[in-house]
Amino acid sequence: MQVGFWDWAIIASFFILSLSIGIYTSKKAGKNAKEFFLSGRNMPWWLLGVSMVATTFSSDTPNLVTDIVRKNGVSGNWVWWAFLLTGMLTVFVYSKLWRRSKINTDLEFYEIRYGGRPAAFLRAFRALYLGFFFNVVIMATVSLAAIKIGGVMLGLTPIQTMLIASIITVIYSSLGGLRGVLLTDFFQFFISIAGSFGAAWYILQQPEIGSLHNLFSHPNVAGKLQLLPDFSDSKTLIPLLLMPIAIQWWATWYPGAEPGGGGYIAQRMLSAKDEQNAMGATLFFNIAHYALRPWPWIIIALASLIIFPQISDLQSAFPHLPEDKLNDDLAYPAMLTFLPAGLLGIVLASLIAAFMSTISTHLNWGSSYIVNDFYLRFIKPEASDKDQVFVGRVSTVFLMGLAALLALELSNALQAFDILLQIGAGTGLIFILRWFWWRINSYTEITGMVVSFLVAIYFELIHDKLRLAPLLSHEKLVIGVLITTISWLTVTFLTQPEDNYVLRRFYNLVRPASIGWRKFLISNPDIESERGQLPLEIGLMVLGSVAVYSTLFTTGYWLYGNNFAGIITSLLAIVCYWLLFSNWKKVQGVKMKNKISAS
Repeated sequence: MQVGFWDWAIIASFFILSLSIGIYTSKKAGKNAKEFFLSGRNMPWWLLGVSMVATTFSSDTPNLVTDIVRKNGVSGNWVWWAFLLTGMLTVFVYSKLWRRSKINTDLEFYEIRYGGRPAAFLRAFRALYLGFFFNVVIMATVSLAAIKIGGVMLGLTPIQTMLIASIITVIYSSLGGLRGVLLTDFFQFFISIAGSFGAAWYILQQPEIGSLHNLFSHPNVAGKLQLLPDFSDSKTLIPLLLMPIAIQWWATWYPGAEPGGGGYIAQRMLSAKDEQNAMGATLFFNIAHYALRPWPWIIIALASLIIFPQISDLQSAFPHLPEDKLNDDLAYPAMLTFLPAGLLGIVLASLIAAFMSTISTHLNWGSSYIVNDFYLRFIKPEASDKDQVFVGRVSTVFLMGLAALLALELSNALQAFDILLQIGAGTGLIFILRWFWWRINSYTEITGMVVSFLVAIYFELIHDKLRLAPLLSHEKLVIGVLITTISWLTVTFLTQPEDNYVLRRFYNLVRPASIGWRKFLISNPDIESERGQLPLEIGLMVLGSVAVYSTLFTTGYWLYGNNFAGIITSLLAIVCYWLLFSNWKKVQGVKMKNKISAS
């Protein structure tokens, strides 16, 4: 593969444009912390939605999908497709609640939902735990993909890749704040989409493949095409479909798919103009993320099974790469080495865009925790806006440095994905219920956080050393969910609920549906209860999920040449979308109140 003049020109133009946006927005971003971290709370749904999609289209996502497809086939993607259920729940139930909270970060939630020192501890600890530890792990997995792309496509060492990839991202992220990130995400999204579709189209023209029909009929590929795992084989059905659909989506915490919303998704909902724009942004994100983007990656992953059927073939093709970086996820950048001049530049720019979009979001999000939820809250409450922006910019640089160092120690994308799922196992239900069940308190969250982390540490570092029977990833996940859930439920019932003043303040501010608050509302008859539309919202969540899955399946069936199935799923998708948008206005901030009586 030769990276020519026009390829470098495209990449250089992309870098210049990214830096220009950072410089252009730097003056406004530096005015105050609200501008730097929330863009003044005045962002439209389409810009926020595109930014959410661009952020989750990180450089490690195609590598992860390739890793999954090569190991478990197309149906293996249910380990992340299942998170659509979480996303749709956020669209119709939680996006409005987050926007009503009027907070600056999702961690500020702890001190409006809970009270006293435990709430303050939760906020401070989560600021460091998520802002530093968890955020750095996520950025390291994205950086790992950049290392593999740089090594395969440009012949760079891991250290060279991290130095080049980090510098420009840190510059425009620290200058432009969230506004700069959002505007950069907007054009990075279109570059990324063009690159992935263009790459898939060209790879299909390779002599070894020739067409979609040849690809799907090849012996190495034919057994990998099922959209659902074999229902007669419990060894694949349980981990690939039943676990994600039955447990994983609601029980685990994963960045970008947090039960109840959170993280950088919450940051964008909080920066929306209003509740309607928060809903619209998250709906667009879920449709684009799960239904529109996966197939180019899947096609390239399947094609790699013909060109590089074994990891040893990858090793032979790229002998200069460190042995610990050789895994199935390497096949994605390996396939891109076949691209011609011009298209290669666009694809390289798209991968760089994917990397920068994700990293810039995590840098801004992580620094918002450090500034708003730790520095301003506990270190220097009187800090000026100038001080806050300065600390935000310094922490941006520091976070990137830590992520780069950790990336040099990781080996493959699926490994990191499993570790993140295990760390969050059992905590997801807390994040769903804490809005709608008055009994949950700060000790509930502390218990869930501590126990899930300790269980993850046990499985990752201790279990195998004790020479006990080895456990599969999904078995560890189930055990982790059970232990953590039992622990936090026990603590919830053994401890006192939050102070009545705290609960009143929270309910009056956020106005969640009264289900789960009934006992509290009966004892506080002066509070107007929010009947809400929870049954309708959950119904639309299910309808939206069916619509997006139908769209995903429709694309697959048409590509496979299964026209009958394609027609059926197309019709199902059309009906679901029609019903969804027919009821859209009914859930846009409608408030129906009544008094709850003791009777």
